[in-house]
Amino acid sequence: MELIFPTVIIILGCVALLLLLQWKNLREPPCIRGWIPWIGAGFEFGKAPLEFIEKARIKYGPIFTVFAMGTRMTFVTEEEGINVFLKSKEVNFELAVQNPIYRTASIPKNIFFALHEKLYIVMKGKLGTFNLCQFAGQLTEELHEQLENLGTHGTIDLNNLVRHLLYPVSVNMLFKKGLFPTNKKKIMEFHQYFRAYDEGFEHGSQVPECLLRNWSKSKRWLLAFFEKNIPDIKTYKSEKDNSMTLMQDLLNVIETETNEESPNYGLLLLWASLSNAVTIAFWTLGFVLSHPNIHRTIMEGISSVFGTAGKDKIKVSEDDLKKLPLIRWCILETTRLRAPGAITRKVLKPVKILNYTVPSGDLLMLSPFWLHRNPKYFPEPESFKPERWKKANLEKHVFLDSFMAFGSGKYQCPGRVLSIWWVSSSQKDNAELNINKEK
Repeated sequence: MELIFPTVIIILGCVALLLLLQWKNLREPPCIRGWIPWIGAGFEFGKAPLEFIEKARIKYGPIFTVFAMGTRMTFVTEEEGINVFLKSKEVNFELAVQNPIYRTASIPKNIFFALHEKLYIVMKGKLGTFNLCQFAGQLTEELHEQLENLGTHGTIDLNNLVRHLLYPVSVNMLFKKGLFPTNKKKIMEFHQYFRAYDEGFEHGSQVPECLLRNWSKSKRWLLAFFEKNIPDIKTYKSEKDNSMTLMQDLLNVIETETNEESPNYGLLLLWASLSNAVTIAFWTLGFVLSHPNIHRTIMEGISSVFGTAGKDKIKVSEDDLKKLPLIRWCILETTRLRAPGAITRKVLKPVKILNYTVPSGDLLMLSPFWLHRNPKYFPEPESFKPERWKKANLEKHVFLDSFMAFGSGKYQCPGRVLSIWWVSSSQKDNAELNINKEK
């Protein structure tokens, strides 16, 4: 009898603990775990993440958790969850992105936290509206130079055309004039390694590098490229106005704070600029060309502002592009339809969303891709309708409600204004190239 009593107490205690844990889990969002330890639902999620997110939303509701690769990701898809994502002080951007940045650019945790806010402030100032005039002349000159290199006759795949224009333009403007290779073999090599790095970036941000042989090789090549060229980037001086490039400004901050030269931030800046600009420019051209009425209206507008295409080089200003609002609308509508699959924050303390409590340590996830396809916010969401952007106050750089392609809050994309202007200019020059070839 004396042995039975303690045994009963232990059993009752275990049952109570299990019930407590079950009750606690009932308060958390439904969790898709998979059946493989640590990997969880990683394989299924990795095959087609956007489809996975939408199927999970339909099955589990507006908030659900995915366990994959040792990480809990809690997705929010409706207004209350979105408000927590955007406004809560209990979620943090820097903690959410630190590990992916370490995996993709090998920037140590302590360096990242020491430099992130300082570098963001520099980028926000450099890429803001005040410097648009400075970038305008450089951008026009670079685009004309690349168009001359391509020639006015022949055919080229649209995706390759955009890459051949924007790769050298972006590298020469953001880092140093003449940094992008001019030798055909080296150009092909740069394209090969950057495309491999870009296409594998998502996996590289989550999976150990040793499991991604080709991606790891491309990463090492790009880091070596910047390590070799950092000294020249630092000493470069513009022949026209002695202005500093964005990478030079960033290097000054990095050296002041760490006493080191960091090719790693060169790689990060390269990816952030090329990956986004090339994708949006390509899809904007694709959408415009597949809508003849929009294409015709844009071409007529370009002719009215710049005249018919000829041999004279055209200088594009911000005032010129303001006379062509349809181009900006097309870029923003393309960005809406081709927005990133997910943006993230780290949960610092448990947060309540609907009837659930999201525990600390989770990554709170928001999908701009699916948010932009919610008819509640964007009627006829699958249709390419540039005219919907008439309602946005673009003169003050205010977008439509629930448009999240550039993120939101304190660390909203610092280059959002320049990127729209940048792609606008490339659309004009691609249109000019198209006219010349037709002639």
